[in-house]
Amino acid sequence: MIRASLVGLIGLLVLPASITSAGQEPSLSLAQLLDGTRVLVLPFRNISGDPSTDWVGTGIAEAVAADLPPTTEVVLLDTDQAPPEAGDTLEAAAAGRRAGARWAIHGGYQQVGSQLRITARVIDAETGTVVRSGRVDGGFDELFTLQDRIVPGLAAPSIDVESSPALRPPVPPTTPTELATAPDASEADPASPPDTTLAPGGRLAAVAGVPPPPELPATMARNAAGQVTVRAVRVTDGVELDGVLDDPIYQAIEPITDLIQFDPDNGAPPTEKTEVWLFFDAAHFYIAARCWRSGPESEWVANEMRRDNFNLVTNEAFSFVLDTFYDRRNGILFNLNPLGGRMDGQITNERDFNLDWNPIWDLKTGRFEGGWTFEAQIPFSSLRYRPGREQVWGIQFRRNIQAKNEVSYLTPMDQGLRQGAITQVSQAATLVGLEIQDSSRLFEVKPYAISSVSSSVDASRQVSNSLAGDIGLDIVKVGLTENLTADFTLNTDFAQVEADEQQVNLTRFSLFFPEKREFFLENQGVFGFGGAGGRGPSSRRSAETPILFYSRQIGLNAGREVPLLGGGRLTGRVGPFTLGLLNIQTDAEPVSGALGTNFTVARVQRDILRRSSIGAILTSRSAVANQPGSNQALGVDVGLAFYDNVSITSYWAKTHTTDLEGRDTSYNGAFAYNGDRYGLVAEHLFIDERFSPGMGFLRRPDLRKSFGSLRFSPRPQSIAWIRQLTFDGSYDYITDAAGTLETREATGNFQIELENSDRFSASYTQTYDLLQQPFRIASDVTVPVGPYAFENARLSYSFGPQRRLSGNLSVEHGSFYGGTKTTVGIGGSGFGPFGGGRIELTPQFSFEPGFSINRVELPQGHFTTQLVTTRATYTISPTMFVSALIQYNSSNNALSSNVRLRWEYSPGSELFVVFNEQRDTLTPERFPELENRAFIVKFNRLFRF
Repeated sequence: MIRASLVGLIGLLVLPASITSAGQEPSLSLAQLLDGTRVLVLPFRNISGDPSTDWVGTGIAEAVAADLPPTTEVVLLDTDQAPPEAGDTLEAAAAGRRAGARWAIHGGYQQVGSQLRITARVIDAETGTVVRSGRVDGGFDELFTLQDRIVPGLAAPSIDVESSPALRPPVPPTTPTELATAPDASEADPASPPDTTLAPGGRLAAVAGVPPPPELPATMARNAAGQVTVRAVRVTDGVELDGVLDDPIYQAIEPITDLIQFDPDNGAPPTEKTEVWLFFDAAHFYIAARCWRSGPESEWVANEMRRDNFNLVTNEAFSFVLDTFYDRRNGILFNLNPLGGRMDGQITNERDFNLDWNPIWDLKTGRFEGGWTFEAQIPFSSLRYRPGREQVWGIQFRRNIQAKNEVSYLTPMDQGLRQGAITQVSQAATLVGLEIQDSSRLFEVKPYAISSVSSSVDASRQVSNSLAGDIGLDIVKVGLTENLTADFTLNTDFAQVEADEQQVNLTRFSLFFPEKREFFLENQGVFGFGGAGGRGPSSRRSAETPILFYSRQIGLNAGREVPLLGGGRLTGRVGPFTLGLLNIQTDAEPVSGALGTNFTVARVQRDILRRSSIGAILTSRSAVANQPGSNQALGVDVGLAFYDNVSITSYWAKTHTTDLEGRDTSYNGAFAYNGDRYGLVAEHLFIDERFSPGMGFLRRPDLRKSFGSLRFSPRPQSIAWIRQLTFDGSYDYITDAAGTLETREATGNFQIELENSDRFSASYTQTYDLLQQPFRIASDVTVPVGPYAFENARLSYSFGPQRRLSGNLSVEHGSFYGGTKTTVGIGGSGFGPFGGGRIELTPQFSFEPGFSINRVELPQGHFTTQLVTTRATYTISPTMFVSALIQYNSSNNALSSNVRLRWEYSPGSELFVVFNEQRDTLTPERFPELENRAFIVKFNRLFRF
């Protein structure tokens, strides 16, 4: 299967041949016959019926699709989702017509002993006439050779491909379902290899072109395998967005119901009813729901209104995912709660999740006697989708009832997916009935005006004040096609972005900070490479894996902002390819010594198999580390996904820096199995000593790392108050180029997840670390060269987010570089990647405290680090909030304040009022001395044409 897809990727062309067939010119080659037309490739049927060879049909169909002429628009029906009914030539033609295809290709394969026969036909979808046919025979061990001979064989004159009586399969009985009407058995051709009909429960994976909509169910249909098809209903006058659900259409249209419990009782009906409606008009897509809820509203967990705050995920919430390209691997997520709080983001390759992308959409929520309701309106102009009036999308629903610690989905989901289940776009339902009228291309302009007053203190402690103002373009967005968008920015300013959260570093390696600037956030996952920085098989693995494109290299240097003159970005999809191209020019910044630099990155990925991809990336910057030399990086990667929880990722990359040659490559291979009960991760990572991605992030150079972990997570049915136990162990082994052991770490961990969503964990770690250079761990403490062995134990308890006081308490103690280290912390609850603890005063007003203290006692000296972070947020409405982030970090003797008001006064248009202050705590005065201060007002306005 992989081989067939790689053949397709490099564009292998079929050699034409002169043929004679019914209704065609004798000299017409196969390439000429199919040129410029759409071809539907149906799954090849396992005639033998031996389930051990079911996998063969996928490879044959993909080999045929890949070997067709490149001028052909190919639609490949996903084998896994094909309905089981038998079909014939006329049914294949009918499926082709439904797909809008000129031709259909179907066939079958049968193994007899060690021999294999594959038959194939090209069918005129309009008439049902067989215009090309072929058969290949050989040994089963020649499978790949045989499947590569199918398309060249179809270029020959049509021949009798009927199986001999010994090989002719019986026609299996058909069972009608809600989703498909089985063909009349009397019409079946027993001589034809059975094929699959195009049914609403099936899925179309586009190799190139646009899959057609299946036949429409009334509103929702679910087949015996749990596959779901839902229908969107056209409304001529739109939907009055008030969150009340009292319009007559809600009585006239049957809702989508019957979600399936994911956790705790996987596969059971939910304890609360959910009713969902899907509508569309000429310009918008609508989703509305009535979420029934027993018990008083005081029992609901609804305490977050601020947009894109991850705490919303742990509220009473409803989420939906739209796979607008129907590629079963990418999507956009919308999450909302009864207060009108909302969160949105992009899902890329079912791994990476970009929370900071903000499409324009509107939401209203309401209450009724039995629960809560919402209505959401999403402009089609906010979405990217394939060309064509008739659309087929993927769609998924998730209902979270936090007070019961219960989660339900529209489709059955494996519990092994855990919190990442919502990103598994391949498991979503199919949305049909949607039609999008042809419209003018998207064109958006977002100019801004900014004014600021700033104060700074020089070496003589004199305060100087300055007044500044500027204008520019935050973003200009041009829709080149429905699925390809160009973005431009000019004289860009990011003053409104929230300050980074401080970190304490007691390691020898660099810290990673996430991107927060709007321009770099949309389609951020397109530029992800090799699984780094995202949800790969292991977060431990991702921390060490180099990131070839790290957007914070642009516009920042040595902690200072670098002027961004302007630039552009092109992102989107073209058939099976995902494209990303970015070019930015920055100006010089004299204080940090940054030179004017041009940054370029190009990324391409090609979908292969059902949920896999291969790709390449190129990055280039004209100046590196304040030097005139340039840097380039080139890489290729592959991500393979099998079943629901098996993945393999690998990459190879090479960098080039002026005056540095050789020993500049990196490669990696990782395997992961993540089931609910068992988990396994294995990885090997190689980084050369001169490998230096100038536009990326490299935490640790010059290493050869081997990593493995095992996990066992039973769900004890006999203990009612425990939901799941987890026992896991991991082992890291890292050497340098000479094979010298530098780091070895073995960790054992035990965790209890309680039914009330609290968690307790205990871990024990043994570490060996070789210092080949002195390590300055504090301003007046340096650890000398030598080998060190140390161990530590950690206990933590997380209070579930349904509590008014939630978060994680932890304590850690052990040996450390010949001494001891004790750490006490208050932080995030572990339910999401961001934030600290949380104290809810009201649903609108909350504090998020974070505290970490490290007491380190070494033979070379003693020191204590303190990191205190507090974020106070008052949310006036879902579109307006005030937040204050106060941070104290003893490592750099800094006390910082970042106060922001954000008001989205119109969708996509914002007013920011920002106050920043930095103080030095090392001065002898009682109150920390001022270092700098700024008061900023920024106003932008989105214009959509």
